[in-house]
Amino acid sequence: MSVYVTYDVPADLEDDAIEALEVARDTGTVKKGTNETTKAVERGNAELVYIAEDVSPEEIVMHLPELADEKEIPFVFVETQDDVGHAAGLEVGSAAAAIVDAGDADEDVADITTTVEDLR
Repeated sequence: MSVYVTYDVPADLEDDAIEALEVARDTGTVKKGTNETTKAVERGNAELVYIAEDVSPEEIVMHLPELADEKEIPFVFVETQDDVGHAAGLEVGSAAAAIVDAGDADEDVADITTTVEDLR
């Protein structure tokens, strides 16, 4: 487990989170990449943050959990960058992504947020 991963995410929660990201990508607004995700969190626009567990070097995303906590934005860890990137609509991996407007995934994001808070 990476240094910045603060809790274990069950496989079913990770699958639900990926599905919510795909729905939000198609019906809402998603920010892709560490820089865009960081900006969305700093501005308080993000509803849910996704952070890949396999980022190297770890310093690329190490600030995101702490920043999201500070802004009281839930975050979920996803096993690979490829999973995050493809769910966000990219052909390549992405170290991080954020849902800014969940669109039709609104209820799913609320459920994921509740589950994440219980895990932490």
